[in-house]
Amino acid sequence: MKYLGLAYFTPEKFAAMSPAAVEALVGQCPARDDAMRATGKVRLAASLGDLDGWKTLRSRQGRTQVSDGPYTESKEVVGGLFIIDADSPEEAVRIASLHPAATLGEEGGWAVELIPMEFHFEG
Repeated sequence: MKYLGLAYFTPEKFAAMSPAAVEALVGQCPARDDAMRATGKVRLAASLGDLDGWKTLRSRQGRTQVSDGPYTESKEVVGGLFIIDADSPEEAVRIASLHPAATLGEEGGWAVELIPMEFHFEG
C-alpha cells in the first residue's frame, strides 16, 4: 500500500523562532531525511517552495480563477511531502516517524499527516 505523508508547519510559530534556532533545527533535517530514505520504502520526497510562489486555482462561474498564495483555511501549511510504499500501516507509521516534522520542530508547529492512497498512472 502506498501512503502520502504531508509535512506541516505553522508559519507564525516558525517566524517567531530566532534565526539561530531555525538554523539548528533545519540543520538536523538532512540526517533524518537520509534515515527515512535508507529504508528503501520512500518513493518520493520533496520540500515545497516558498509560500510567495504558491497559486490557488478555483472554479468560479465556469472559469478558473487563479489567486496568489495558499488560501486553504488552516493554521498549518504543507511544507513538504513524501510517498511511502509500505507492506502494512504499521510499517508506514514507523517510516513516517523518521521524518523531521514527526520528530523535531515542535516549536515551529511541525507535524506529519499520513494518508493511504492509490496510484493511477497513464502510459
